[in-house]
Amino acid sequence: MSGPGYPSPHQPPYPMPQMGGHSMPPYPMGGYGEPGQAAPPAGFQVGYQPVPDQPVMYQPGPVVPVSPASHHDQPYGAPLAAPVSVPAGVPPGLEYLTQIDQILIHQKVELLEAIIGFETNNQYEIKNSLGQKIYSATEKNDCCTRNCCGALRSFDMKIKDNADREVIRLIRPFRCVSCWCPCCLQEMEVQAPPGTTVGYVKQDWNPCYPKFSIQGANKETVMKLEGPCLACNCCGDVNFELKGKDGTGKPIGRISKQWSGLLKEVFTDTDSFGIQFPLDMDVKMKAVLMGACFLIDFMFFEKVGDTNQRNTVFS
Repeated sequence: MSGPGYPSPHQPPYPMPQMGGHSMPPYPMGGYGEPGQAAPPAGFQVGYQPVPDQPVMYQPGPVVPVSPASHHDQPYGAPLAAPVSVPAGVPPGLEYLTQIDQILIHQKVELLEAIIGFETNNQYEIKNSLGQKIYSATEKNDCCTRNCCGALRSFDMKIKDNADREVIRLIRPFRCVSCWCPCCLQEMEVQAPPGTTVGYVKQDWNPCYPKFSIQGANKETVMKLEGPCLACNCCGDVNFELKGKDGTGKPIGRISKQWSGLLKEVFTDTDSFGIQFPLDMDVKMKAVLMGACFLIDFMFFEKVGDTNQRNTVFS
C-alpha cells in the first residue's frame, strides 16, 4: 500500500500521462469559464486533503511523459526524471503553473507582530489544491516604511520556487487609497523573471466598488477584477470576480479572501486566499493574478495598529 498522495508501483505517476504526450492532473478540470459548469464552492476545495511536507511532483519543471518501465525501474519515493523541454513563452520557474487552475496563498504568523504589534515583513506560502507548497513569497522593505506607512507602504516582494530561485518579483509603489482621489491610485508591477515585466495590476476609480484592471506588459487591459461594495469578511469569504476586459459577462475566475476563524481574524494579521483561473490561461497572467491577490491583501485586509485597513480604503 502506498503512502498518502504518492502513486503505488502499479499506478501511473502524477500527473497522469495521456495519449499524445499531454498530462492531466488528478482533480476535476472544471471551474470558471466552461459552459454548463457550476462555480466551485468558496475556498475552491476539490475533495483532497492537504498532505503536510509532501514533495510536489515535477515542480518547478514542466511535465513530460514517463514510461511505465522507467518508472518501475526507479526506487520507490525517488524523484522522477528531470524534464527535457520547456513550453515556449513560459518564464523560467513558472512551468508548474501551466498544470493547475487554482492556488492557495497562506500568510505566515509572525509572533513578534502578533504579540507586540510591531510590523514585520509579510511572508506567505503559495500552495496547490493538495496543500503542497509550490512557491514562497517574502516582502522586502525597511523598518521605517513598514511602521510609518502601514498598509500603504511601498515594497518589493520576492516569490521563490522550491529550489530557492526567485521566479517572480512584485513591485508596489506608494499610492493613495481614498475613493475621493481618482489620481495616483494603487498599482503593482509584476516581473517574471525579475527584470522582465509581464504585466500590471491597476486600481480603477470607483466610489462604491473596488475594481482593478489586469494588464499585459504593454499596459493593455486583458481582464477586469471587481470586489463587493463592503470588502469585509464578517464570518464569511470575500470574493473578487475575474471577468473579461470589458468587465461584463460570466466570471472566468476569482480571488477569494477566506474566513479563517474569529480568533485568528481578530488577533492576528494572517490571511488566506484562494485564486482560481482557467487552466489554459497565459501563465504570465496567472502570475499577474498572484500579484493582484497580494495587492488586495494589503489594501483591504492588512491591519494598521489595532484597526484594519479595509475600514478606510473607500472612505
